[in-house]
Amino acid sequence: MTRTDSTRHTANSPESAHPASAERWPLRLWGVLAVLCLVLFLDGLDVSMVGVALPSIGHELGLSTTSLQWIINGYVLGFGGLLLLGGRTADLLGRRNVFLIALAVFAAASLVGGLVDNGTLLIASRFVKGLAAAFTAPTAMSILTTTFKEGRERNKALSVFSVFGASGYSSGLILGGLLTSAGWRFTFLMPVPFAVLALIGGYFLVPRDKPADTGGHDLVGAVTLVTGMLLTVYTVVSAPARGWATPMTLGSFAVAIALLATFFLVERKVPHPLVRLGLLRVGTIVRANLAIIALFGSYLSFQFMMTIFLQSALGWSPLKMAMALLPTGIIVAFGSPFVGGLVDRFGSPKLILAALASLSAGYLWFLFVGSDSPSYVVAILPSVILLGLGFALGYTSIIAQATSGVDDSEQGLASGLVNTSAQVGAALVLALTTALVTAGSHTATDDTTTGFEQFHPGLILVTAVALVGLAITVAPLLRRTRAGDRELVDVS
Repeated sequence: MTRTDSTRHTANSPESAHPASAERWPLRLWGVLAVLCLVLFLDGLDVSMVGVALPSIGHELGLSTTSLQWIINGYVLGFGGLLLLGGRTADLLGRRNVFLIALAVFAAASLVGGLVDNGTLLIASRFVKGLAAAFTAPTAMSILTTTFKEGRERNKALSVFSVFGASGYSSGLILGGLLTSAGWRFTFLMPVPFAVLALIGGYFLVPRDKPADTGGHDLVGAVTLVTGMLLTVYTVVSAPARGWATPMTLGSFAVAIALLATFFLVERKVPHPLVRLGLLRVGTIVRANLAIIALFGSYLSFQFMMTIFLQSALGWSPLKMAMALLPTGIIVAFGSPFVGGLVDRFGSPKLILAALASLSAGYLWFLFVGSDSPSYVVAILPSVILLGLGFALGYTSIIAQATSGVDDSEQGLASGLVNTSAQVGAALVLALTTALVTAGSHTATDDTTTGFEQFHPGLILVTAVALVGLAITVAPLLRRTRAGDRELVDVS
């Protein structure tokens, strides 16, 4: 893989002193990976941990349910809206500088969120935190993919990386329950010292790199991309409360589509485009992005429904609910380190296929076995186990495929693209799921207002999303099998 001058490692790079392709990694290289994993852990932790604290926040600050949703949606808006720009900015301005600046903003926004007494300021701090995460997440991944050589070493690093990402989501449920019992502000303040620790570690350990010599002059492309993505995510997350068919929602979608269409037209004409559109014509990369939409969109929406169902319908405490879903996190934490070796042996497409098949089976099981009073062992635990297997196999495999064969100069772009697909896809599926669950509560009888029947349409949706992702993944594998059969026939 050709490395450009703009991304060539300096003498301070751990790769230059100790190549990542060596049999054993030096301590400093492990230190770089630890910093990147800590940042990803904090990103995942923040999403799930704050969600558990919403009722306590609303009670103390007097916020309505609609306002509370924007504590989550504000983060999603900033995160999903700028992810693609964040990844490309790291390529153009230097990964290390962008990573450190964004991490400092993330820590400051966390501190402000834990100290404010005003709902509007709290939502604003969440938006700023999402903006910072939009730069730290793809930049961390691009630092990883340019530090570790493509193939066995990168797959090994991605396996470790994915452990911390999934562990952040699962640990957030438990930590959120524990910290909220002591005070909701701790859910905002807890990440601060760890973010500062990652900032110090990143300053001394992350390899220095040079900004790109070309590109970065596409001001119109940057403006249309940011405004188009922000408006798209805002419309998606606000549509359930506003109404999907209202003039405001339809008008917002129309303007967002026009902005993004303008962006694509600009990128085809400017000499130094912000996003090289040729990357979007690579079949493996496109399928990886569609697969991560199916993975994150279905998984996070199912988790959202389960947290409401177990607490509202079954009356479980936040901690009991978190413990019920914990097996997913355990499977991911202990299974992900082995996925890199499986990718080397079987290839990412086959593992993505197995992952989406496992997810689909998990959703189908709960869809048909679940009830108003489900048995944990019979109905919930099998689904939780299948989801853990699916996420463990899928996350690392998808990231490996989405960044495979991409030049170092575009690793930030590829990382930002797959992260954008995950977050925007998750926001879209979650918004649709929320609308279906809300509609179910209005049409259900008084006895089943928070019962299983209310969540049935949402379960059908997440199952369908996973099955569509499965079909997209299996199609090229079937074509290759048929082509191979034809070649055998011709030879014989």
